[in-house]
Amino acid sequence: MKLSKQHYGKKTVVFSLLLLIALSGVFLQFKSTPLEYGPVTGKVEAPKEIVAILERSCFNCHSNENDLHWYEKIVPVSWLVNKDIKRAREIMNFSEWDKISRAEHIGKMWAVLNMVKADKMPLANYRILHPGSKVTESEIQTIKKYVLEITENQTAKPGNHGINYHETAGKIAASKNGVIYTDEFKKWKAISSSTLYENSMRVIYGNDIAVKAIEEENFHPWPDGAVVVKAVWEQVRNQYGEVRPGKFINAQFMVKDAARYKDTEGWGFAKFSTPELIPTGKTALFAAQSCIGCHRQLAGETGFLFSVPLKVNPKN
Repeated sequence: MKLSKQHYGKKTVVFSLLLLIALSGVFLQFKSTPLEYGPVTGKVEAPKEIVAILERSCFNCHSNENDLHWYEKIVPVSWLVNKDIKRAREIMNFSEWDKISRAEHIGKMWAVLNMVKADKMPLANYRILHPGSKVTESEIQTIKKYVLEITENQTAKPGNHGINYHETAGKIAASKNGVIYTDEFKKWKAISSSTLYENSMRVIYGNDIAVKAIEEENFHPWPDGAVVVKAVWEQVRNQYGEVRPGKFINAQFMVKDAARYKDTEGWGFAKFSTPELIPTGKTALFAAQSCIGCHRQLAGETGFLFSVPLKVNPKN
């Protein structure tokens, strides 16, 4: 049975297309930009079991020591991989641990603990290709024990004993990204509360715009002008077994301004810590490099707030 010229013509077109795709793929390999590997300026100083977990589950993205599979270096997969690694390094880079303070070390480790506990890290699509990267429940408990220990050692230092907001208001440096501290949040409505492993007490306040958005369930996205403040204290238990707030830890601000804070999903982040209310961050980039990474992973459904806001009854 003879094949028609039309059949041969279709086969030629298909073959030509496949050849063109193959050649394009080869060409793109030469045009792709390889991932940059910076130096290791400072390693994580932690117990060997903690370092082992970080190396296995975190270093491939959050360090300058990336051990990638061959297929992760091929276009177009490499484009996605390189983008994820660059963003991950901005949030946390274990190869540059010497560039951040002791307090930031602790904060970063709390972020690690909460992300693995929430099963948000390593990323689900990463675990498919790297099944050994998943952090087990026993390893989470190991991280928790370590973070509690370093937190206790840090907060045990003298001088961190509460705060008089009104005496310090107006004398506090603004955050590097322009967020200004105000003690007016003490007059706002409490919209939620939360706790973390370090046994802190956290009350979350919202200004009138934020409260109205919650009442109307209008926080996808949150309206400009909404301000949310999380005030954090140590959690202590008195002689009668009653839980009370202890030493002041920090006040965390989120200010919604979509035009001003485009790189952080429209939110301006700030944290004012210790009785002196010292703002976090050496440059305006601190929120893009640390805050928003966790908020994107854990709070996308609530407009990038960790806690789902409680309904506020305007009649009460």
